Amino acid sequence: QVQLVESGGGSVQAGGSLRLACTPSSSLFAFNHMGWYRQVAGYQRELIAKVSRSGSTTYSDLVKGRFIISRDEDKNLLYLEMDNLRPDDTGVYYCTAELPVGLKARTYWGQGTQVTVSS
Repeated sequence: QVQLVESGGGSVQAGGSLRLACTPSSSLFAFNHMGWYRQVAGYQRELIAKVSRSGSTTYSDLVKGRFIISRDEDKNLLYLEMDNLRPDDTGVYYCTAELPVGLKARTYWGQGTQVTVSS
């Protein structure tokens, strides 16, 4: 069983920055990819950013140029650096990881961390 623990959420004013961290119970490189999703109350979770095992990254158009996903191999941490935050970035941010299981894959989720951006 894989566990993912997020940290770093909080409240910030528009234009500010936050850095989220995700600690997996397995090596970062055990996963096909890892990423961050955001959920706003009443809406489905949406992909914010993801990084593959090889290091290729994908970003939502909503955050391109403002958010950066990265990994720290030494600390075994996944980060989401969020700059120039806007009120519509508010939501619960979830760390996710896809683990290969035989010929299939299983997706794991963290418990989420709240980010609130005020205008």
